Amino acid sequence: MSVQARPVTSSPSRILGSRALLLPGLLVGTLLLIALLLWSITLGAAEITPQVVYTALFNYDPTQYDQLIIQTVRLPRVVAGVIVGAALAVAGALMQGLTRNPLADSGLLGINAGAAFAVVLLVTLTTAPSLTSYAIAALIGAGLAAAFVYGIGALSGGATPLRLTLAGVILTAFVTSLTTAILIQDQETLEQIRFWTAGSLGGRDFPIIAQTAPLIGVGLVGALLISPQITTISLGDDVAKGLGQNTLIVRSFAAVLVVLLAGGAVALAGPIGFVGLVIPHVARFIAGVDYRWIIPYSALLGGMLVTLADVAARVALRPLELPVGVMLALVGAPFFIYLARWKVRR
Repeated sequence: MSVQARPVTSSPSRILGSRALLLPGLLVGTLLLIALLLWSITLGAAEITPQVVYTALFNYDPTQYDQLIIQTVRLPRVVAGVIVGAALAVAGALMQGLTRNPLADSGLLGINAGAAFAVVLLVTLTTAPSLTSYAIAALIGAGLAAAFVYGIGALSGGATPLRLTLAGVILTAFVTSLTTAILIQDQETLEQIRFWTAGSLGGRDFPIIAQTAPLIGVGLVGALLISPQITTISLGDDVAKGLGQNTLIVRSFAAVLVVLLAGGAVALAGPIGFVGLVIPHVARFIAGVDYRWIIPYSALLGGMLVTLADVAARVALRPLELPVGVMLALVGAPFFIYLARWKVRR
């Protein structure tokens, strides 16, 4: 029995049907994201009033405890959430467009797991690794995982959506088991990063963000630059080649961008899943089939989703805190079942 993914670009724009509405929609969404970020800063183990948030942002006094918490804990956290959400969502959009696979996602295809394993291995084998080494290890792990999954998926008849998904699931299970085995044997490493391995924004600060944000920034800009080519490839290789496009170069460049985005996100917040699976479908539903709009909408919506999940993780069991990856799994798992049932044709 063969399984074939339905093209992920087959449906027209449904919400913003007119192209004239796409740019205003993006601007409105940006304003909503800013409002969401400001609201999320007020929430946590202790609620802080909007007036204090305003003062901490524009007239900071480090002697005031609430303002100090905002500047050193909550503000870096929400900034990290937006960066991670945008990176994972755009990585997922690129992967879905390149493979025409509605199930493509850096988490499902093993890239996040590979990056996380590399970071855990680094912490186990070295003493006090630098922030830069975290980012480098995550990129190497993500790149090796992506190459492995594509190589296995391409065997025996080509990298079909089903083969890529199965290869990614197998690699994720294998690498995750290795990561767990290392952490069980090394209690010191477990104590250092056990919350991070579940996907967490807790404890993020601006020095950590400064190490990974440039990598993610390059990935986001690169994704925007090649978005017209991704649109063409998403319509099929024959169409792309007929228009004179070198699909090998585009795919190779896009693969590098995915590694930068996913590896940078994992280095910053751990292996957070499902953002790259869910958000590109929502962006496509809003903006249509043109990746010049899907990419920015994915970045915007990804930031919103991770921010909302982080808020839920902070307040669900207050004063205790859940990893944001757990909250996203509650959303992503049912969505994955829906895609597997309705978007993949047997």
